Parts: sequence; C-alpha cells; structure tokens
Amino acid sequence: MNSSYLNFKDKHILVVGDVMLDRYWHGGTSRISPEAPVQVVKVSNIEDRPGGAANVALGLAKLGVSVTLVGVVGNDENADILARCLEEVGVTCRFVRSENLPTITKLRVMSRHQQLIRLDFEEREDSLSQNEALASVVEECLPESNAVIFSDYAKGCLADVQTLIALSNTANVPSFVDPKGNDFSIYRGATLVKPNLLEFETIVGKCSSTKELEDKATALRKQFGWKALLVTRGEDGLILLSDDKPPFSLATAAKEVFDVTGAGDTVVAVLTAVYVTSKRFIDAVEYANQAAGYVVGKLGTASISAERLEAIMFQRSHTSNFGVLSPEDLLAQIKLAQMNGEKIVFTNGCFDILHPGHIAYMKQAKALGDRLIVAVNTDASVKRLKGEKRPINHLVHRMSVLEGVGAIDWVTWFDQDTPKEIIEFLTPDVLVKGGDYTVDTIVGADHVLAHGGEVKVLTFVDGYSTTAIIKKANL
Repeated sequence: MNSSYLNFKDKHILVVGDVMLDRYWHGGTSRISPEAPVQVVKVSNIEDRPGGAANVALGLAKLGVSVTLVGVVGNDENADILARCLEEVGVTCRFVRSENLPTITKLRVMSRHQQLIRLDFEEREDSLSQNEALASVVEECLPESNAVIFSDYAKGCLADVQTLIALSNTANVPSFVDPKGNDFSIYRGATLVKPNLLEFETIVGKCSSTKELEDKATALRKQFGWKALLVTRGEDGLILLSDDKPPFSLATAAKEVFDVTGAGDTVVAVLTAVYVTSKRFIDAVEYANQAAGYVVGKLGTASISAERLEAIMFQRSHTSNFGVLSPEDLLAQIKLAQMNGEKIVFTNGCFDILHPGHIAYMKQAKALGDRLIVAVNTDASVKRLKGEKRPINHLVHRMSVLEGVGAIDWVTWFDQDTPKEIIEFLTPDVLVKGGDYTVDTIVGADHVLAHGGEVKVLTFVDGYSTTAIIKKANL
C-alpha cells in the first residue's frame, strides 16, 4: 500500500456507541488511614480522558480523519467535560442527552502508576424513545460519512444496533463493528465485525487449533452476511476472513506490552480509516496491527498519528534502514527517528577521495546529535563544480566508502550545485559545515534555523586535502 493513502483529511467517519468519561485521580500514598486499614491518597492531579466509543473517535481525530460521534450521555457536567475534551481535537459531538441516566464515568484512583481502585458511575435504560432519537441522528449523519463504526461496550446505547446497520446499508455506507455480548446476530449485515478471541469463542465455543478457528470464523461470517470477520488474538496476532479469500494471518507487531488499554479501539479506528482510503481489507489489517503494536507499548490509553503510522510502516517494509538511501526513503527514516526523540545532523560534500581529515570531521559532526546524514554531490554536480577531470571516483563508489564509516548513519545524494534543495526537503535538526564559513554564508542555514534547528561550523584537521592528494598522485 502506498504511503500516500495515509492522507485521511478528506475522509469522514461516523462513530456510534457507548461513550464514557475516563477520570483519573493521581496522588501520593504515604500513610494508612486511622479509620480503616487502607492507604490514604493525597490527590494532586485530576485527569479526564474520552473512553469507550469516545476513545475510538479520539483515535480517528489523531489520524487526521473528520469525525462525528453519536452516543447517549446524561444531562450533566461530565457530559459537558467529555464534549469539551473531544471538540478540542476536532470531534463533532452529536450526543443524545438523557434526563434519567448519568454520563458513564469510570473513576480510577492512581498512585505511582498503579491503579488502587476503580469506581464506575453508570445505569442502563433501554427505551424506545432513546433508540428512535439515536437512529434519527445517525440517519442524519450518514450521507456525509465514508464509513460508520459501531463501538459496543454493552452499556445500552446500541440496544437496537440492527436498525442502525440497516440504515447504514440503505445509505451504502460500510459499517465496522467492535462487538460485545453473546449474541452476534444483532450485527447481521455489517461490513466487518472485529471480536477479540474471548468474544469470538463466547459465540462459537473453544477453538483447539487455528484451523478450527478459521473454519468456525468462516461459517459465522457467512451466517450473518459479513463481508469480513477479523479476530484479534493478543500475542497470537490477527486472523482475517474476507469474502471467499483464504484466511489472512498476521503475527502481532507488539515488541513489548505495557498496557493493552484502548488497543481494540485503536485497531477498529485505524482499520476503518485505511479501508475507506484503500478499499482493501488486507491493507487495513496490516496498518491496524502495526498501530496496535505501538499503543500497547505505551502506558495508559494511547493514540497514533498518521505520520507516525506511516513511518512505522515504512520501517517495516524496508530491510535496510541505514546506509545508502534515496532522499525520499531517507525522509521517512528521519521522521521515525525524530518521533523517537533523536537529533538529526546533516553535512554534505563531494568526498572524492576520503582521507583522515574527513573521518575526524565526521566524528565531530556525529557528536552533535544522534544520527548523521552525509549528502554527496552526484558525478554531474562534481564535474560542474570541480572541472571535467573530476570526480576521480564515481558516485556509487564514493557512497559505498562513506557507508562504511562508523560515524555515518545515512548516505544520500543530490544533483544540484548546492545542497539547498535537499536540506529544505529533509529539514535536519543540525546543519554542519567544515572550513572558513560563517553561519550566514552556509547554504540552507536560514531554512534550518527557521525550523528551530542549529547550524555549526567545524574546523577541518590540518594537513589533509583531496586536491593535494590528487596533485601528489599526478591525477
């Protein structure tokens, strides 16, 4: 899948489901209560986050998708807080307010990154008027939507999800379901349903092998008329059953698991966003798997941006992430490195005959950051700058030698007489030149400085010169 597919800004996705407010009280614990043998938490910070279907909407917004969220909330302060949290990141909230129900709120008391207790504030009421009000809002939003996600946490909002799926099908809008409960017939006719393994086995029974899981998944998909069924299996990865294609399996992308909170929300958000762009379930599953692998490696509920996801997918698709790279491929690696907090250093030159002065210069440059890029003039560029007899070594040979220098992470090339264009394309954090330059005479310095970077001038080691070497060799 081409990374340009990750431009989601012209897509609109409707999210419908059980919205919640996740509230965290953080504080230290240094004593036991005199009233009971329990710890006393001195609350120093209160944090509010969107939860449930609201977290799905948040994840889509972080990807750059235009999002509308529909759900049932109370007519209370917590609903207002939830709406503000979401609207700050661009989510349009179309809440159905209930006078009889509170906004679902989960309060977690935390100390030193440990959850001490969770208190849930919720009530459930399935009413005809509530279902009709919800259906009315959904029907109104569908014409401008590229897809709809039904995020079911079994809290009552999707009590009549069958009607909502029918409305989606009538509007020719694909529907993606994150299911709950022991009756999947209510999701009949959806485009894709995404249970985890426990939810899946609640419906079909225990699966003793992958083959049995695939057979039962295929039968279930056909029984309820889904175009696709995706079963997430934690550390065992994902299995996709779609149309009459063979099962498609992926190993988990997670390297380390710190917190699985919100991983399912991330999967369904990324899955839907990629599908409405590429129209391929396999593409959608591959991206969703990588996104889930990223968020479970973070503490607490996490989201992922389109830029980070693009960089992760680029890294995954290239076996060699260092050495000689094209400027275009190098840009993706730079994005990934910068997202990981690494400082990128850039220098350039012809480097026709590498000598000890160059090596010392590279070591000094690398010490200014975490990754060093060396951009090399092409043969045509060297010829224009140095004359018809240059270069002595062709571009491929010069880059191969530079690739072997321990201080250098990436080698790339440029064909212009100056590196201005490639500096503006890559936008490094530190621009380095050697010699008698001043900052105001270094090509590209204004661009790097304007983007918050640094420009450094290093002194070449005396006694070494490519020109002198060439004269001495009578080349």
